[in-house]
Amino acid sequence: MDAGVRVVGSGQAGAAPDVLRVSFSVELVAPDVAATVSQVAQRTDAVTAALRGQGVEADDISTTTVNVYQEYKGQDAVAGYRGSHVLTVTTKDLTGFGRLLNAAVDAAGNSLGLQGLQFDIEDKTELLTRARELAFRQARDKAQELAALAGYSLGSVTSISETNRHFPMAEGMAPSGGAAKFDAALNITPGEHTVQVSLEVHFSWA
Repeated sequence: MDAGVRVVGSGQAGAAPDVLRVSFSVELVAPDVAATVSQVAQRTDAVTAALRGQGVEADDISTTTVNVYQEYKGQDAVAGYRGSHVLTVTTKDLTGFGRLLNAAVDAAGNSLGLQGLQFDIEDKTELLTRARELAFRQARDKAQELAALAGYSLGSVTSISETNRHFPMAEGMAPSGGAAKFDAALNITPGEHTVQVSLEVHFSWA
């Protein structure tokens, strides 16, 4: 075992988000697989076109998941096939949620679902740097305290390992269903995006 002291320091930094990600689903039930796939594809294309019409670039619309599975009536009888297609839209217009929601509802009607929305920061470099500085400062202070208690002087750093997490502000999810469930006047608040860095630092004795 290396002589010295090993400590963990944590640092956290936050800033206002600059990206909004919204996930829409198109979901419906049809009598057979072919009809399900065709209808989901048509309505998904309509939603995509509507979002593009609101100024969203094609590269900012991506497929998250696609599913087709049997819908049962009772224990064994197949009542139809449920299909779904989830699209995630990325935009820097943090106030444009209601406009995008209206467009998607108009395009897909009762087949539309709002899976969730999330605020984020596109480039976290500066936040991570600030969090690392705070984490290292805390680790050094801990090590100096422990060294003094043990009657040693703190030496140089011999190793550092890092873990980090980020906490985007996320709104709750809403199930698929009727368009009447959605309120385009819904106010959303970006809040603050936070990153947290933990550093495990080993100091030798002087």
